[in-house]
Amino acid sequence: MTASAQDTSKVTLLTDDSRAGIDRWIAKYPPDQKQAAVMGALNIVQAQNGGWLTTDYMDAVAEYLEMPPIAVYEVATFYTMYDLKPVGRHKIYVCTNISCMLCGSGVIVEHLEKKLGLKLGETTPDGKFTVKEAECLAACGGAPMFMLDDDYYENLTPEKVDQILAKLD
Repeated sequence: MTASAQDTSKVTLLTDDSRAGIDRWIAKYPPDQKQAAVMGALNIVQAQNGGWLTTDYMDAVAEYLEMPPIAVYEVATFYTMYDLKPVGRHKIYVCTNISCMLCGSGVIVEHLEKKLGLKLGETTPDGKFTVKEAECLAACGGAPMFMLDDDYYENLTPEKVDQILAKLD
């Protein structure tokens, strides 16, 4: 790499811990298929950046995995688990697919919107919560449900939601 190429390298945005985590993902695939680690890499970088991805961070992933930036953008914009704007300290993904809908996810969404003073896709003014809709979180037997940060909560009622939120910082 030339000196000017090093100066413009986005990989320098990645912490040593992030690069080590991405390397663990890369090791799961054949050497010529390291781009297959893109989803794991985006998760790691999103966590490094406080829960969301900037273009510079996506470019860093593309450079590190030796793939076109557009291929990384396509993944980051397709999956709802990636956020392209700042989010709250806690992300709540409410499943609104058919099983959850039939079991009352609409009531849960309405309760969260009223309690937190926001609409789906928004973040509370204090930056504590972002509430998003999820198409399916694969927990139909426990509908209605949501994912809060990395944890699943099933068989929700407005009262149960209040208890869960009350335990957060």
